[in-house]
Amino acid sequence: MAAPRRLVRKKPVPACPNPLFVQWLTEWRDEAAEKGKKTQFVYQRALGSLRRYPLPLRSGREAAILQHFGDWICQRLDERLERHRAEQGADAPLEAMGGASPSMGGQESDPPSTEHRSPNNPSASQTLLGDLEPPPTRKPRPPRGYIPASRSGGYAVLLALYKDSTSPHSRGFLTKSELQRAAQPLCDKSFTLGDPGNRYTAWASVGTLIRKELVLKTNVPARYSLTPQGLALAQRLVAAEQAPISEGRAPESKTPQGTEPTHPAGEEKLRPEPQLLDGALGPQEGAAGGSGGQRPPDPEFVLRPGQFDIILCVDFIETMGGPAARKQDLLAELRRNAVPFDVRKLHVGDFVWVARERVHPRPGQLHLPPARELALDYVVERKRMADLCGSIIDGRFHEQKFRLHRCGLCHPIYLLEESGLTQHLSLPESTLQQAATSTQVVDGFFVKRTRDLRESAAYLTIMTRHLNSLYGNKTLVSCTKEESQGRCLLQPNSDSCTLMTFQEFNEGAVKNKAQTVREVFARQLMQISGVSGEKAAAILERYSTPASLLAAYSACPDPESRDKLLSTVKCGKLQRNLGPALSRTLSQLYCSPGPLS
Repeated sequence: MAAPRRLVRKKPVPACPNPLFVQWLTEWRDEAAEKGKKTQFVYQRALGSLRRYPLPLRSGREAAILQHFGDWICQRLDERLERHRAEQGADAPLEAMGGASPSMGGQESDPPSTEHRSPNNPSASQTLLGDLEPPPTRKPRPPRGYIPASRSGGYAVLLALYKDSTSPHSRGFLTKSELQRAAQPLCDKSFTLGDPGNRYTAWASVGTLIRKELVLKTNVPARYSLTPQGLALAQRLVAAEQAPISEGRAPESKTPQGTEPTHPAGEEKLRPEPQLLDGALGPQEGAAGGSGGQRPPDPEFVLRPGQFDIILCVDFIETMGGPAARKQDLLAELRRNAVPFDVRKLHVGDFVWVARERVHPRPGQLHLPPARELALDYVVERKRMADLCGSIIDGRFHEQKFRLHRCGLCHPIYLLEESGLTQHLSLPESTLQQAATSTQVVDGFFVKRTRDLRESAAYLTIMTRHLNSLYGNKTLVSCTKEESQGRCLLQPNSDSCTLMTFQEFNEGAVKNKAQTVREVFARQLMQISGVSGEKAAAILERYSTPASLLAAYSACPDPESRDKLLSTVKCGKLQRNLGPALSRTLSQLYCSPGPLS
């Protein structure tokens, strides 16, 4: 009689060998279900196939062997995996997020093997009974909070926003360009350029911080600030960095599990972030050492001679709408004159010139890296006589000039085409000529008059060649819009100049962006007949909000003093008084309780 076969307990197989892929597919399926898309069923089938696969996968490409995994899902998994490694480190394990718990994804573990269940084999029956007993329950691990790796993109963004929040001059937020410049010294990866073979930059971690409600993104253009949870995490990161320094030892480097930091023999790796934290985040900023003056911020990038081309940017409105032939004639003339141009959406002006970086292909990358651009100090607003008449009637004339003054470029140009007859327009020709003269004399614009579209294209061609000779041998340094307000104009004998980035220029000129009370008050004043941009700015210098103006009116003892309250406000270059008539109009508008007669 043969001896009974001995049953051996097998090593349990992990219930979820690919927790990250299961988590991401589940998120994508839920997002598609919320939006009512049919792709939710594609993700569900792929999810079921992945749960049945018992081996770990190292990339989305390896998942192509599974059923219901097409090229699109595999590519999306690889892209999400690249972002995960960019945030957590290149050597981050795939099991770093999400546990391997049996409940993940709703997949139950397979029942124990039932081979050799014979009533004549009591030992086997006892073993099987023991196998059927529930395994000892493990205490669930508390969820581990998100902590970005040192010198990663999320780490740098949190510390940069925390540094700004502790500054006495903080506005409570940072724009994208400001945040990238402030966070770059605290990060080992670039926030603007990806590594070879990887299109993701350190900026991809901002999306993770927003999803985890650590960073708040508001407004257009975007403004970034810390949430209360993000502020608490940033304080913990700062305390963790400063603790080793206070104890007199170097901070430990955070390396992936299973690896040791490698340093040359006899050399000690120096970490720059403690000095940055001490100098930027400490309460006694600038007190120890130095003169206490603030060092000018480092530029985001610099373009040297031979590294850029001068490109004319044409607003897409100039190429569409109206007679198609007339719109395309301008581009045809520019091509005939060999002018390099690019059609794009401009939020202010019709033409602007940019210095575009010359980019070269990188090994291992399919596409060229994005070219960085700086806006030159010249912007052109093109008007035909009919357009000028229409803008004066509907009130856009003064508003456009006001926005051109506020765009940050120092040389606004008014290109006036005098083609066509003016007898059939709603305003007399003398009024239009007076408006053009006022634009040049009072507003300080350079007004260029042309006879037709071909002459306008010739002027743009000459300007492009002139700017090529003017800026071609200069070193161009980038700056923000706030920094550009205090800069000097370009000097012919200087070797460098400071220019605003095109993105900063275009985003700052968005017409329908969120506005402050002061800006809304200025636009409200400019709707009143006789109040120009200069007069509105003069009133704002004395009364920056409607509340302050109403408080001043309330303090006047009688109606006559209210009528004369604004009459002595100095306006314009000649510092003339606003005048009693306009002051009385404003007083009636803001002090009359009922409708105006």
